[in-house]
Amino acid sequence: MPKEVPVYLFLGFLEAGKTKFIQETMEDPRFDSGERTLLLVCEEGEEEYDPSRFAVRDFGVETVDESGLTVENFTLLAKKHRVDRVVVEWNGMMLLDKFFEAMPDGWLIAQVMTFFDSNTFLAYNKNMRQLVFDKMQYADMVVFNRFSDEFSQEEFHKIVRGVSRRPGIVYEYVGGRAVYDEIVDPLPYDLNAKIIEIEDRDYAFFYRDLTEDMQKYAGKMVSFKGMVAVDKRMKFGTIVVGRHIMTCCEADIAFSGLVVKHASNLPLKTRDWVKLTARIDIAYDKIYGQEGPVLKATALDHCEPPEQELATFY
Repeated sequence: MPKEVPVYLFLGFLEAGKTKFIQETMEDPRFDSGERTLLLVCEEGEEEYDPSRFAVRDFGVETVDESGLTVENFTLLAKKHRVDRVVVEWNGMMLLDKFFEAMPDGWLIAQVMTFFDSNTFLAYNKNMRQLVFDKMQYADMVVFNRFSDEFSQEEFHKIVRGVSRRPGIVYEYVGGRAVYDEIVDPLPYDLNAKIIEIEDRDYAFFYRDLTEDMQKYAGKMVSFKGMVAVDKRMKFGTIVVGRHIMTCCEADIAFSGLVVKHASNLPLKTRDWVKLTARIDIAYDKIYGQEGPVLKATALDHCEPPEQELATFY
């Protein structure tokens, strides 16, 4: 088996504060665990590293451009520095898939931190949404540097939560004061209702919350509109019902469906729209290939499509 090497990813655009944070991390004696550390710099910014101040004693630094993002090159660098762990400053203008595709066997993502300059964040989000989404979807922590009272925590919070509920959010104010985000995200439907009614506009939120925290929904009754998907390999009485969801932009639109078991004699075909009421069970199903939400329909009928067929978080 290949040696397991934890990878610490630091993401963000130019001048977002990545270099400063990594420099401070490498200067922290608590980060010096004796592991041989490779710092991979995939972006050249205004700030430069000062290795003379690193508390980490056994380290190497390599600058890698886009042409060096290959499994072969990373494997050579890992052997050259006999690495036990890798710290990466990633280029904000490149999608993370380029890095994931270049990871040698054994490299495992240990932590992902994303940094944004609050002064440019909204403009980046408006004009380069896919790149912003890319930097937040895997993050464990999102840090907004140079924050001030002219910005709205709620606005920034909603943008992050539109991508993922996983990361913690920190607002680093000018002057050094750090404020941790404690905004509660209420669900747009009543989870304790006898039958949870999912409005057309809320399917994306429902699907994400259900798949991220399935046990919370075990045994619940739910009702929503969805598009049918069927396949000749499915057993009679099994369909998939869902919606196309756009998380970031048109490039990432995907059908996000749920397995439904039913006893209806309706002639159902792919792309039919139905109104479904069902109990949610959490069980293994071969369509998922693992445990997942299996809906047992108590009511199922054809219906008109929603006004906006594409589900979003906006």
